[in-house]
Amino acid sequence: MKIEFIAKNYEAKEKLKELYTKKIARLDKFFHDDIKIKVMLKKSGENFTTELTILLDGIILRTEVSGDNMFENIDIALPKLEKQIIKHRAKITDKSKKVSIKELEQSFIPELHGASSNKNGVVRSKTYQLTPMQTEDAISELELVGHSFFVFLNKLTNAVNIVYKRFDGGYGLIETVV
Repeated sequence: MKIEFIAKNYEAKEKLKELYTKKIARLDKFFHDDIKIKVMLKKSGENFTTELTILLDGIILRTEVSGDNMFENIDIALPKLEKQIIKHRAKITDKSKKVSIKELEQSFIPELHGASSNKNGVVRSKTYQLTPMQTEDAISELELVGHSFFVFLNKLTNAVNIVYKRFDGGYGLIETVV
């Protein structure tokens, strides 16, 4: 298992990294391949945030926890991530399209362009290549990343679509026309 630590506005001590590495190692039982886990540690005011992201064969498993203490955050984040792994294990192992992690990082993971404000009010932007998929796959990805919407290239229509979570618990689909 490869663990990559990224810190923003926070200096991660070796003791914390060792603890996280030890606790994350228990996820090895779910995977037969060597996987990569990104651990993002952020501090905003008095709030500490831990974000765990696993990139695996075209699937992103992600959890984010905020609290008063980085040491406690891992104990809350790991069970959440384990639930996602168990829930989507069949999809992870049976997924027919195999995308290497390197291809996935190059084609799908957003490249952050930093937090800078301009006259239009945009404070952060992300860029990623659209992955062709069906609407059902996009809904699964939406659930995995935990966002309120997901942009994708519809495999059937070859058009950019957006799926979003509705307030009533269902999903909506926005289809674009050029």
